[in-house]
Amino acid sequence: MNLQLKNKNALVCGSTQGIGKATAIALAKEGANVMLVARSEEKLKAVLAELPNDNQHHYYLVADFTNPEDLKRKLEAINMNIHILINNTGGPAGGPVFNASLDEFERAFTMHLKCNHVLVQSLVPGMKKAGYGRIINIISTSVKQPLDGLGVSNTIRGAVANWSKTLANELGQFGITVNNVLPGATETERLNEILKNKSTKTGKSIEEVAETMKNAAPAKRFAKPEETAAAITFLASGLAGYINGINLPVDGGRTKSL
Repeated sequence: MNLQLKNKNALVCGSTQGIGKATAIALAKEGANVMLVARSEEKLKAVLAELPNDNQHHYYLVADFTNPEDLKRKLEAINMNIHILINNTGGPAGGPVFNASLDEFERAFTMHLKCNHVLVQSLVPGMKKAGYGRIINIISTSVKQPLDGLGVSNTIRGAVANWSKTLANELGQFGITVNNVLPGATETERLNEILKNKSTKTGKSIEEVAETMKNAAPAKRFAKPEETAAAITFLASGLAGYINGINLPVDGGRTKSL
């Protein structure tokens, strides 16, 4: 299957680990030029060296998503049209929503929705000019079914999902699609943190907590980052031009709702 990504430029946020890194590699394998985005220049350089390269041009951008204005300035300095935007930012800390401080909501809103919006406003003019755009937001199955103990995340992810659907309605006429991918429990550093926290709170071993989480999905296992990246890469492709405004769970069937 030819995903038609040769000569396409992709910007992948949170691309030094987990799903973001797997997605950057998958897009590069399909011929896209990839711009990696994360906070650590050292880690960005390491991933850059891993990207498949068949006469492609890969880059990196150091950015801190706690500072939307700085992100905006750095995007203005990019001298290339981006056709594919992968919005991917690590989730907020866990905990009951009732106990969350206003600062926690503000920080999460800035990192997830404000910075997503800065990216879209900066990159969509180039997508319109090219007549091709793919905006894919990596969020969470919590937009369909809130997850216990992730109060701030549930709230902010829902805001991003509705922002995304609104954008899909506005931008579809320009050949730009906007979709959300909703990962389930995936073998990433984020999952390791969740397992440790649940182990501490419940007194169960990490292995016991992991087994319970695996059994929550019909697949009875965790996803590999590459499996989620495959779904993202298809949505980024020319073959997915009539898929717009959807939430796509990649969760092994864990989410109970359709």
